[in-house]
Amino acid sequence: MIYCVEDDAGIRELVVYTLQTTGFEAKGFPDGASFFAALQKPYPNLILLDVMLPGEDGIAILKRLKENPNTHDIPVILVTAKGAEYDKVIGLDRGADDYITKPFGMMELVSRVKAVLRRTMPEQASVLAVGKLSMDVERHQVWADGKEIALTLKEFELLRFLMEHPGTVYTRDTLLESIWGYDFDGETRTVDVHIHMLRQKLGPLSDVIETVRGVGYRIEDRI
Repeated sequence: MIYCVEDDAGIRELVVYTLQTTGFEAKGFPDGASFFAALQKPYPNLILLDVMLPGEDGIAILKRLKENPNTHDIPVILVTAKGAEYDKVIGLDRGADDYITKPFGMMELVSRVKAVLRRTMPEQASVLAVGKLSMDVERHQVWADGKEIALTLKEFELLRFLMEHPGTVYTRDTLLESIWGYDFDGETRTVDVHIHMLRQKLGPLSDVIETVRGVGYRIEDRI
């Protein structure tokens, strides 16, 4: 879950929508009061925090977060006005993990969020398993019903992403952005081709990758 604290309703709604369409859960808050009222376990994985807010500003909110042992470790990306060098310096000194300057592109924001989460979240398990399908991430090996199968890099990354989130349906756009990157100059047909190749290589376990008509793909978590 990602919390976005932003007083501009248009920006806040766009940020939340973008995060949700790229595979994240996200909620928006217009000020510090509503944010702190909602801040409870389970805590968010990351906070996007605007500096210029009504009432308590972002720097003061950041200070409160870092002084509280329950929220000290939640990563924070500050959103600052163009040229507000002082806010950036103060924010980083007080524990912010990154900052992004307005105006910013939504895909730049997603890239920053992913980079901070990679640095701060616990490492994923090195061995993944869904039914008779298993994967050793570190060794780059995949077994289907006990038989090792050879995958290309993108096939492996696509299968890994789906296996890390069993039961979750992902759109073709989300998979394209997550595996190939937001700046990849391709089409969602790329995802369909790789899913087709994966199914061929999985053989009897091909139906582990389920097509959700009109939405996208998922790996069924009850196989």
